[in-house]
Amino acid sequence: MAKLLQQPTLVLASGSIYRQELLSRLRFQFTAISPDIDETALPAEAPQDTALRLAQSKAEAVSDRLPECIIIGSDQVALLDGEQLGKPGSHANALAQLLKMQGREVHFHTALCLLDGRASNKSTRIQLANIETAVKFRRLPENQLDAYLRIEQPYDCAGSAKNEGLGIALIESIVSNDPTALTGLPLIALTTMLRNAGFSFFSATP
Repeated sequence: MAKLLQQPTLVLASGSIYRQELLSRLRFQFTAISPDIDETALPAEAPQDTALRLAQSKAEAVSDRLPECIIIGSDQVALLDGEQLGKPGSHANALAQLLKMQGREVHFHTALCLLDGRASNKSTRIQLANIETAVKFRRLPENQLDAYLRIEQPYDCAGSAKNEGLGIALIESIVSNDPTALTGLPLIALTTMLRNAGFSFFSATP
């Protein structure tokens, strides 16, 4: 089995097990730390702006504690007909979201921030990207939606469905240029950012 590559200190500003699993695919050693920030959208703030602001805020909050590290922050905002869909927080709110999304297309904005605490130049210290994913939801009976929620309890997920789990059965189609973005950490954009920060992805050492 290939060894984990030795790289600069990398920190994921997230407590999400799904983002941690995605980042582990790149075979880098990293530490995961949950940032403590207010994730409320600002009045009249566009969804991509909310996601980008929160991704950067998460990275900066962790960087305050670990100033010499490379920090990854990510955030996701769902949008349906101009309305931002936040984390439901409860079964009733999640069911209401799923009922509203039936047979309709929801746009998920997944923002990414790479903050390089080693960089002295402000222009190279922070890299940002926003990946948009269009998701068409199936029409399903309310009792099936209710059953899904009781099984997976995705109450901390924007859009009330975990596509990396049983929630994929709620989805009719997904359109995105990064298949990992919907799960919460766009790896295609991230690998570009990490290369810019000096990371190497391949080693001849077994």
